[in-house]
Amino acid sequence: MAKAEVQSLSAFVWSVADLLRGDYKRAEYGKVILPFTVLRRLDCVLEGTKPAVLAELALRKKAGLNPEPFLLRKSGQLFYNTSKLDLKTLLGGQDHIADNLGTYLRAFSANVRDIFERFDFHTQIDRLARAGLLYLVTEKFANIDLHPDTVSNADMGAVFEELIRKFAEDSNETAGEHFTPRDVIRLMVDLLFLEDDDVLTKPGVVRSIYDPTAGTGGMLSVAGEHLAGLNPNARLVMYGQELNPESYAICKADMLIKGQDVSNIVFGNTLSADGLPGERFDYMLSNPPFGVEWKKVEKEVRKEAEQRGFEGRFGPGLPRVSDGSLLFLLHLIAKMRPAAEGGSRFGIVLNGSPLFTGGAGSGESEIRRYVLENDLLEAIVGLPTDMFYNTGIATYVWIVCNHKPAARKGKVQLIDAGSFWQKMRKSLGSKRRELGDGHIDDIVRLFGDFREVTRDGVPISRIFRNGDFGYRTITVERPQRDAAGEVVLAAKGKAKAKGKPVPDPALRDTENVPLGEDIDAYFGREVLPHAPDAWIDRDKTKVGYEIPFNRHFYVFKPPRPLAEIDAELKVVTDRIVAMIGGLTA
Repeated sequence: MAKAEVQSLSAFVWSVADLLRGDYKRAEYGKVILPFTVLRRLDCVLEGTKPAVLAELALRKKAGLNPEPFLLRKSGQLFYNTSKLDLKTLLGGQDHIADNLGTYLRAFSANVRDIFERFDFHTQIDRLARAGLLYLVTEKFANIDLHPDTVSNADMGAVFEELIRKFAEDSNETAGEHFTPRDVIRLMVDLLFLEDDDVLTKPGVVRSIYDPTAGTGGMLSVAGEHLAGLNPNARLVMYGQELNPESYAICKADMLIKGQDVSNIVFGNTLSADGLPGERFDYMLSNPPFGVEWKKVEKEVRKEAEQRGFEGRFGPGLPRVSDGSLLFLLHLIAKMRPAAEGGSRFGIVLNGSPLFTGGAGSGESEIRRYVLENDLLEAIVGLPTDMFYNTGIATYVWIVCNHKPAARKGKVQLIDAGSFWQKMRKSLGSKRRELGDGHIDDIVRLFGDFREVTRDGVPISRIFRNGDFGYRTITVERPQRDAAGEVVLAAKGKAKAKGKPVPDPALRDTENVPLGEDIDAYFGREVLPHAPDAWIDRDKTKVGYEIPFNRHFYVFKPPRPLAEIDAELKVVTDRIVAMIGGLTA
């Protein structure tokens, strides 16, 4: 199905809003449209096997057996419905539409009932019935053909994404909290799988993938499509956790239709309650919310960090409460399969803050230190601005791996892909730019080649040693002086301080010394010539790490000659003088 057809189908589904106008606020349309779309899809999927399922139900009940495993086999899916009704037959009883719809929903297997409970669908059924709209809305959806022969799983996923985006925009929510643009996901998936192509093309290969911020399941779906393209016989087992009820419901429905075990899709806050404890995965993807505080889960997170340390998820450190991005990074690291068991690789989208926020000894710096000193960071790709629905800020894809190829060990690749974009024909929220297929291919090639590249005099790929991002913050002290200008010496206190100069807090300063440089040599060259009486308080030295991404791609552009600027200014001022003269003439 072409992109235009997907948009046309979602627009048709959205036309149900015309029926709701007046009885529902615009921000509430999604509460009806999303669950009805899921219901109609499931209705169409089960259509062909319904007679066999009903016959099997009667047979097994008569034998006094638990019918569930038999019904699953007959339905050919991981779900079923035991009602004689479907959406079209429901229309035959207009006066009993609410009761019949409720009966139909209750006849689904438990995993489907959970989806509609998360949608709070029964509340909407009652509300539609009271407004006299339930029959009209049901009729509208009963006449939409969402059969898999007409709309593929991939296209159905695209329809879900289009609808949830519209719903988020209309309700003034942040669309980016629900799903990630497909061009960004495709780039991340391509980067994730690139170095494993040989393994993934083997017959019967099975791999697991996990998204702790699953949204509507877009990342998992694109990863599945990509692997199917590489190897139709490969199997990708999908796992996820999601906090937003509607997004969770859509993700779970999508996974159900794709034949995934939906017990692997869990509801809840990943940071405060890991829904898949003890699980480890081959691949992981995540687009956590940018710059969102974690105050609501602070108690649980701090408790885990203090009580479990490195046995838990947050041993390396905790970032400031105003931004929880790095907590998701730590969560994913804790979910990595040990290298001895094949290892893991994951991609996570972060804003610029996690690259450099926090000085030596801070939680953020300690997290970066853990990642780099354990040689986990493979690459960071800087994306263009205006790439996401809810923000135009600069974003970065981190590729993290605990089984790096030999050539990458001890090194980090930075790729500046800020110029790799094309303008969208129509903006979607804050998203005005997109990655074309050629752009994605170029970025993936840069990553795969793993070498320094410059185009038109501008660097776009650079290679660094892990230690290049480390530094030591030294505390530089200078002595207090009395009224006569003499150095004040300590008369008492610690034995080792007695008789030595007393430091003046007002003159205290710090210097950052690159890890690869000798501290004394740096101090002698950069400090002593300007402050001969200074010394280093070595007890206060701290190790820090930061990744100044933009600095490494900065290209100095010399200012234009003054004579050229003066000439331009003279032309402008002469024009202004002439205009003033014309006004006063």
